[in-house]
Amino acid sequence: MKMADSQDIEKGSSGSLYQPFFHKDEKQQNSHDNGNLFMVILCTFVAVMGSFEFGSSIGYSSPTQQGIMEELGMSSEEYSMFGSVLTIGAMAGSISCGRAADVIGRKGTMKMSSIISIAGWLIIYLSLGPLSLDVGRFLTGYGIGVNSYVVPVFIAEITPTHLRGALLTVHQVAIATGLLVAYAVGAFVSWRTLALTGMIPCAVMILGLYFIPDSPRWLAMVGCQAEFNAALQKLRGDTADVSREEAEIKDSLVTLQHLPKATVLDLFLKRNLRLLIIGVGLMVFQQFSGYNGVVFYANQIFTSAGVPPNVGSILYACLQIIVLSLGAVIIDKAGRRPLLMISASGMLLGSLLTAASFCLKEHELASDMGPMFTIIGIMIYMGSYCLGLGGIPWIVMSEIFPLHIKGIAGSLVTLVSWGGSWVVSFTFSFLMDWNSYGTFSMFAIFCVVAIVFIWKLVPETKGRTLEEIQASME
Repeated sequence: MKMADSQDIEKGSSGSLYQPFFHKDEKQQNSHDNGNLFMVILCTFVAVMGSFEFGSSIGYSSPTQQGIMEELGMSSEEYSMFGSVLTIGAMAGSISCGRAADVIGRKGTMKMSSIISIAGWLIIYLSLGPLSLDVGRFLTGYGIGVNSYVVPVFIAEITPTHLRGALLTVHQVAIATGLLVAYAVGAFVSWRTLALTGMIPCAVMILGLYFIPDSPRWLAMVGCQAEFNAALQKLRGDTADVSREEAEIKDSLVTLQHLPKATVLDLFLKRNLRLLIIGVGLMVFQQFSGYNGVVFYANQIFTSAGVPPNVGSILYACLQIIVLSLGAVIIDKAGRRPLLMISASGMLLGSLLTAASFCLKEHELASDMGPMFTIIGIMIYMGSYCLGLGGIPWIVMSEIFPLHIKGIAGSLVTLVSWGGSWVVSFTFSFLMDWNSYGTFSMFAIFCVVAIVFIWKLVPETKGRTLEEIQASME
């Protein structure tokens, strides 16, 4: 696939940033990509075991609260610490994930995260008090912090262009599936048994990594030429002609090799600053539009509507899987930008409906309509989040950063996401005590700003190779 030369990039109109490149040989390229889809799908399946583990870890604390508190005699404050230390561990994992992925490779990093997560689950299983529970929870958090970066990056780097969006969305589907399984299984087994089930996806990932190649782009970056050629051929099929894709990756790396070794300060250079603003900005809007706070409050909303919290959680997890599966089907046709715009608009509507319901309740107006508005608003909000802002920022992050800064930039973006998650989760109760409808009105304002941000800055990346995306952004 012919790569745009520097003059094309320099003379390209601003519209070129938002439209995919179409090639007359695209059909031929796609047929080559289809030559060995089994290996690409197997690689994706193995990688998203880390995503499934992500969902299992997040969902663990909900069905186990009563059992843990009764058996270990924990107070509400101690259990709250147990729940929140996962995010602290994820923040620690996000700091080191980029460097680890660059040094030991994408496969090595996924294996490392799985081993750490298994250690965390074992400590939780054997725990006799709050301290060991927190240590185990921190380690599982560290593992999912690493996976939240390395899994989408690995999938983006091994996937054919025409399937990249769909297979990257599987990352989010697996998170939602892990969450659903944790809720469902946790309703029937003890908290110690549920901790043992958390190790299963980690074990599947460790075993599966022995049967798949590492990212060809990473292998090329570290100078493993023979392994690079073998991995690319294995991913595309024994009979596929990979010469064009191989040349494109090498041409991109030749340019990058003339640049000095990247540091954090390099992210703020003019050539990288727009990429950083896009990556960080999407994560800011993903978190500060209030999703984690809404999830925190969801059980109380379901209870007020007469729905048992466990049933409500399972229904919500099912909604996630349905909407995310729909997104996986349409993302490579509809594009990233339209889905992000629809997502932010739907979240705006959901936030406004929820704010209106709380306002009616506060002023004792149309009291019969309040709970209905709340549930409709929350479901619209959650469904819209899953369609776009929940997963697409991770897709865009994995696509826009060049290899030489991907590790540093990815760590920063992941840290912003987990840091924002912690801030929203920590402050949500205080904000609701301050002013419930004001809180959701504030979330609505963030959604409005997100729509403007996406419209003005976020490029369309569907239909392009990673090298084309990065060249067009320079």
